[in-house]
Amino acid sequence: MAHSAATGRSIPIISPAEGVSEELIRELVETFYDRVIRDPELGPIFHKALSGRWSRHLALMVDFWSSIALRTGRYQGKPQAAHFGLQLTPELFTRWLSLFEATAHELCEPDVADFFVDRARRIAESLQIGLGIGPKALRLP
Repeated sequence: MAHSAATGRSIPIISPAEGVSEELIRELVETFYDRVIRDPELGPIFHKALSGRWSRHLALMVDFWSSIALRTGRYQGKPQAAHFGLQLTPELFTRWLSLFEATAHELCEPDVADFFVDRARRIAESLQIGLGIGPKALRLP
């Protein structure tokens, strides 16, 4: 078990494939991003950034999460570059994480949901650091 500082709970360290399938990943991604594009705060950002490329983005996100959860290595993108210039804020990341967490807990077994949420939080933190936003952003002179 690993300890999550964000929740104060222990996060089970499951083997990446334990309880996770490509079908579950696809359902998680499609359900989550359906909620994102309908969200009044996040939707406009995604619509603007991905106009005409929505299905390609969903396929890329399935590859991304498959690479994380199943170690397939299919994702070859550059997340920092993809998010640069989108006027993102820590509050938008919080909203994104809230929707992701609710979706994961709705669709996945508890240990699997905790695995996905833990990884999503780490990814969000890393993106914010790389984009120079949020409490852990590097503030170089």
